[in-house]
Amino acid sequence: MTQTTNDEPVVELEHVNYEYATKNAVVHAIKDIDLTIYQGEFVCLVGPSGCGKSTLLKTIAGYLEPTSGESRMENEPIKGPHWKRGVVFQSPTLYPWLNVRQNIEYGPRTRKKSKKEIKETSDYYLDQIELSDFAGHYPFELSGGMKQRVSLARVLANKPKLVLMDEPFSALDAITRVKMQDFLRILWKRNKQTILLITHDIEEALSLGTKVVVMTKNPGKIQSIFSVPYSEKILSDETYHIEEDSEFMKQKYTILKEIS
Repeated sequence: MTQTTNDEPVVELEHVNYEYATKNAVVHAIKDIDLTIYQGEFVCLVGPSGCGKSTLLKTIAGYLEPTSGESRMENEPIKGPHWKRGVVFQSPTLYPWLNVRQNIEYGPRTRKKSKKEIKETSDYYLDQIELSDFAGHYPFELSGGMKQRVSLARVLANKPKLVLMDEPFSALDAITRVKMQDFLRILWKRNKQTILLITHDIEEALSLGTKVVVMTKNPGKIQSIFSVPYSEKILSDETYHIEEDSEFMKQKYTILKEIS
């Protein structure tokens, strides 16, 4: 099994810089970033704390405007947030007064989709995240992993071209985190989604991504980019155990040395 990608760029960054001023200095958060994300790719971004990973994600999302350089999506300049770029944050950002179905339907309703399309969309994603039986539950009634699944479904219900994820599993316990990684990997395969995920966990990046982008310490630059096959191996072979793969361990060590 091979995840289908094509040569169509979804996002292109050329010489992107972002600076901000403090009382004492100008901080160069990211510097000369060149990055292209293609349709169907699962890109994982790793690097030391403070290297500008979240700044880069916010630039792609349209929350921040580059100080210099060009950021484009589908050949159009990125100017502010847009439904084509969905963002999943570290903590679930669900509306507590809405139940699970209503949270998922929020985006399509805002975009004034028909009642039929809204219902079909929420039915589909409730099934995808395996929470159809919890459609009428409210966020306070859900576990942490369930809340993150609903957050992801709410983003996907808008049918974005790109899903941006900022350490979405960092607050989960170890067992729930592994389950969410498995869930996301399957969802990516099923929906042929394009994803950019930020993580501090090198194993998470290697086991989920088709491409791992490694950033340097501040100012954040792209140091190296690796194409990796491990997610596809996990999906295609039930007997495959990533921790027993010597190439995986070697690549993990290589990346660890780069960011240390």
